[in-house]
Amino acid sequence: MSYGLLLTLHLLAAIAFVCTVFFEVVTLEGVRSHLPRETMREIERAVGNRAAAVMPWVLLTLYAAGIGLAWQHRAALMQPLSNSFGLMLALKIALALSVLGHFVTAMVWRRRGVLGGRRSRCLHLSVFCHVLVIVLLAKAMLYLQW
Repeated sequence: MSYGLLLTLHLLAAIAFVCTVFFEVVTLEGVRSHLPRETMREIERAVGNRAAAVMPWVLLTLYAAGIGLAWQHRAALMQPLSNSFGLMLALKIALALSVLGHFVTAMVWRRRGVLGGRRSRCLHLSVFCHVLVIVLLAKAMLYLQW
């Protein structure tokens, strides 16, 4: 698959994922205080069900394209401490693997019926922080060099 196609798929999937996380962390949290508790639970349940149906496909695309892109830069990843691009790419990959771990944890907790309230908010906030750093690293890889 061409680098351009991999990059486009990766970017589109990243936008879908980051926007979903942003919506859940920033928008839903802002709405919480304006709605009755039961209404908010229903909204969270509906959003959670939709995300559980869509996000595995988004993440599959995101990570598959990411692996393809990383393969193109395997020389930089072989010695990540030798250049700024390789180091930032390695950090980005480590954070992406952590996000994947968060997602798997969320799915397991959801199946067990223990993903709710505080646990869900903490998980979402952690993923939100991770994706913010990933986005910053993605841009910095192109412009920062040392």
